[in-house]
Amino acid sequence: MFLKLQQYNPNSMISLEGLNPEQRSATECLEGPLLILAGAGSGKTRTITHRIAHMIQHRGVPASQILAITFTNKAASEMKERVRKLLKKKTEAQISTFHALGLLILKEEIHRLGFQKNFTLYDRSDQMSLLREALKHYRGGKAFDKATLIAMMSDLKNKGITASQYVTSPYFDPDNDYSLALEHCYHYLTDKMRFFNAIDFDDILMLVVNIFEKFPEVAQKFSSKYKFVTVDEYQDTNPLQFKMIQGLTSTHNNICVVGDDDQSIYGFRGANIQNILDFERQFPGTKVIKLEQNYRSTSSILDLANKVIKENKKRKEKTMWSDQEEGLNPFLWATADDTHEAQIIVDDINKRRNKGEDLNEMAVLYRSNKQAPVIEDQLRLNQVPYKILGGQKYFEKKEIKDIIAYLSVVQNPYDEISLRRILNVPARGIGPVTLKKYLELAGQNKLSLYQAFSQFAAANNDSKILAFLALISELKITFKEKALSEALPALVSKIDYFEYIEKFYEVTKQIDVRKNSVYQLYETAKRFENQRDIKPTLRNFLERLLLVDNQESKNDDEQLKQITLMTLHSSKGLEFDTVYMVGVEEELLPHKRSIIEDQDLSEERRLCYVGITRAKKHLILSYCKERKFNNKNIPRHISRFLIPHKERLTHQDRTTFEHLSPEEAIAHKKQVFSDMMKFLD
Repeated sequence: MFLKLQQYNPNSMISLEGLNPEQRSATECLEGPLLILAGAGSGKTRTITHRIAHMIQHRGVPASQILAITFTNKAASEMKERVRKLLKKKTEAQISTFHALGLLILKEEIHRLGFQKNFTLYDRSDQMSLLREALKHYRGGKAFDKATLIAMMSDLKNKGITASQYVTSPYFDPDNDYSLALEHCYHYLTDKMRFFNAIDFDDILMLVVNIFEKFPEVAQKFSSKYKFVTVDEYQDTNPLQFKMIQGLTSTHNNICVVGDDDQSIYGFRGANIQNILDFERQFPGTKVIKLEQNYRSTSSILDLANKVIKENKKRKEKTMWSDQEEGLNPFLWATADDTHEAQIIVDDINKRRNKGEDLNEMAVLYRSNKQAPVIEDQLRLNQVPYKILGGQKYFEKKEIKDIIAYLSVVQNPYDEISLRRILNVPARGIGPVTLKKYLELAGQNKLSLYQAFSQFAAANNDSKILAFLALISELKITFKEKALSEALPALVSKIDYFEYIEKFYEVTKQIDVRKNSVYQLYETAKRFENQRDIKPTLRNFLERLLLVDNQESKNDDEQLKQITLMTLHSSKGLEFDTVYMVGVEEELLPHKRSIIEDQDLSEERRLCYVGITRAKKHLILSYCKERKFNNKNIPRHISRFLIPHKERLTHQDRTTFEHLSPEEAIAHKKQVFSDMMKFLD
């Protein structure tokens, strides 16, 4: 062995007594390949950081020879801080993301590929600028969604496929318009960026692997520098990251990887689960340690999680267990539709909140972002503060803010912020010069902007301002004479907002998404009209929509508490006392696309497992009898992932029939009873 390690002195500074036997074994195993299978909530980060500190403090390994790689800056920062606390000082160990390490390598070695060492790193906006330029030189370029092309290019780079290799790769389709456009754009961006001595984020790993393969001595140089390599979240590594790891261990075999194949859910980003499943074959002599004790969830939640994931055939065998109290069985709620599902979940949130439970310790998880708006509606209508992790709030989308600004001006013309937002949306020829003139008139005469329009537009013969004033007056009458749910579509039609969306976004995919957001606002208005505790006026509607935002802006600790909404993918690594998993039904979980494309549905089942294991004390799963898709109510069925494990769930039919006619209610009850019998068989 190239390095003589010190024997561990149990009386030295860092104590390993707080680790369980498996964690301690992993901490003390330093030489040779090591696979730590760390189940959900099993103290993975604690084990890694104790292992690094143990190497330095107890075994005499120079910190500069230690490399730990993870996936996010947040995870790397947390790891550094924990090691610092254990050692009671900063460490020289290299703890970073794959991309941060890649940049470090490129700063020293990129000249080998013809770049200058003072290269520039382009961000997404820089990429977009170059892509727009590329599409100007491509026939019909305006028809392509730039975000889609960027994502396709990113996917190729993460597979290690260069622009010159693309046309001969299995991913090129000469009959696909996007594939042909990508071939042009990929070459264009590659040539331009090389000319500008620039690279982008996705180039980093591809260029490092390129250097390692063309110049093995570089890989050996960094492998000799970092004699102990640890990789966190190994199940999420892609082919390029695996090749990078091979290079970094080319002079030694001291590779420790930590991960959980049961939580491999990023196949769509290029993650290859085979990297962890095949680790023992790729690194002969591997020692395997399983961390199966869970410190997060109750036994009843873990029992369901274990049963769900054991249905997957290609996995490393392990069973999570906990010495915590058994706790309540997870609940499975059958609901009438997506509106009812959101209502009963928000009702339950409020009950828990009133009992003193912390909103910060609650989360609503869903398979698709499309499920969020109806839940947001109910949270806002019930004045429950919330945040969306890894996504944009529905009410922060441009199209929704535009329409709400119109509603605000109709209700209160003195609202200058909203008035200025809609003045030229859609475009009506009222530009900055005109606005400045009326702002000056308003200031000189101590008037609001709307009053300045009203008093001076006629005298100035300003036909565009007069037309705008007439529009607002007409909309005021519309909202006075019509129900909210009827007046809202009338407003959208009157201002030709859909035509504006079509001109603004150009790309069909974006147009459809934006239009659907407006349709969802129509549904919000209908739901508001069905509220029993408040008169469905425009003023009350706006107050309910905007009240949560005002509450969230306060600094009071109580007001800072928010429930978290996020996709199942975004929830990985997080934990909450109470978790609501909504839409646990066929064609959502598992997703319809996966049912069509993937017969074994392994990754979808892992996604279900990840969701279940986010819950510490309470887990509520829900599914609908029907769900609205594209303005149509479609019958739904409980997810196949739950049906075999019904005895581990407390099933409750929460369906209400108040919105149905007597005949419909009887038919619905019969259907619910039939479904229940099938479930219990």
